[in-house]
Amino acid sequence: MTQDRHIKLGLILHGVGRTWDDWRHPDRDVRASTNIRFYRQQAQTAERGKFDFLFVADSLSINEKSSPHYLNRFEPLTILSALAASTEHIGLVGTLSVSYSEPFNVARQFASLDHISGGRAGWNVVTSWLGDTAANFSRTAHPPHHERYRIAAEHLAVVQGLWDSWEDDALVGDKEHGIFLDPAKLHRLDHAGPYFQVRGPLNIGRSPQGQPVIFQAGASEDGRDFAARHAEVVFCGPQDLEEAQTYYHDVKARAARLGREVGQPLILPGIAPIVGRTDADAERLYQELVGLTSLNTGLGFLSRAFSDHDFRAYDLDGPFPDVAAIGQQSNQSAAQRILARVRRGNLSIRQIARELATPRGDFVGGPQTVADALQRWVEQGGADGFNLFETLPGQLEAFVDLVVPILQERKLLRSDYEQTTLRGNLGLAYPVNRHAADKGKQAG
Repeated sequence: MTQDRHIKLGLILHGVGRTWDDWRHPDRDVRASTNIRFYRQQAQTAERGKFDFLFVADSLSINEKSSPHYLNRFEPLTILSALAASTEHIGLVGTLSVSYSEPFNVARQFASLDHISGGRAGWNVVTSWLGDTAANFSRTAHPPHHERYRIAAEHLAVVQGLWDSWEDDALVGDKEHGIFLDPAKLHRLDHAGPYFQVRGPLNIGRSPQGQPVIFQAGASEDGRDFAARHAEVVFCGPQDLEEAQTYYHDVKARAARLGREVGQPLILPGIAPIVGRTDADAERLYQELVGLTSLNTGLGFLSRAFSDHDFRAYDLDGPFPDVAAIGQQSNQSAAQRILARVRRGNLSIRQIARELATPRGDFVGGPQTVADALQRWVEQGGADGFNLFETLPGQLEAFVDLVVPILQERKLLRSDYEQTTLRGNLGLAYPVNRHAADKGKQAG
């Protein structure tokens, strides 16, 4: 992996917004989460800002209390395939759960996206934490937390093995001699493990960037170990710079102990910036966002961390209930963070919900203020870049038009794309095909 000072930037395509109340903004299209024109405009704006990638989150289970975007949205690879045709450089990263998918299908889908986009695909590997997801897939129970990561490790190994089915030059295409394929360069996988049995080979050739880039968001102990071992880019959700620094150094140290290259994996906190013309203008916009927020958003974030547990069943102003066991099997890191905050402040459900609903963070201000905060987080060892939510309509344009030029002037952001693939633009090495590498070792 090459080292540079460029801040990596992703944009989360989140339609009507990330909270339970964002859709209420007067300028928000209530059908934005299924509006291809809206996503095309966002993708092209992010590409104009030289962002590294677009990111589509996902989950496989909803109920009537789910956030509006989660209730009604596109399947990730479908929308990303559509956006591949209306962009040229920006990466296309989609979430797909290992707990409810077959490795062969996953390998084929992401390899197809990589070919369609000319080498811009990335897979966000998730295990799914919502317990009722099993009911949508003919299963009686959701895998426990520790087992989900064992499934993930085997699933990913199978997918990456299938991506190496074809060596780079396996497709000969010699019309004169009638040779389409060199059969010696096409390989079966013949995987037989505790969770998956996959013969192979994959029925699509080696993709333009060798293999799609692996993204992951591991925050629990199991998740951090998985990220340190397997991920090339890691998403995280720290509340402040100190927490970001702790996470950053922990995951990088775990990766180093495993013998990975210096600097791997890249770590990108999720942020929700609010950019105004001045600091005072940004404060006005922040208050506009706060004005949209109801208790529903705070309770929604709280419930999501505990597998959609219904906190309205309790006295909202009484003692916080004992839900640690639910959190242990759900979004473990988020649940533990919430429980720690509740214990420190002796908070009720209503109090913690209010805190969760309106976090302010370091990224509210005029262009210089926001650029300074981004630079500080990177230079002080809290991030290699950021994954951005658009907080209010027009905020993506404000970031691109006002903050990006400052970062470019400081040589912290590219002025143009350096490479043709997502892997290249992130500074990640091209993965050598394992079968070609084995032949090279034997020849040596």
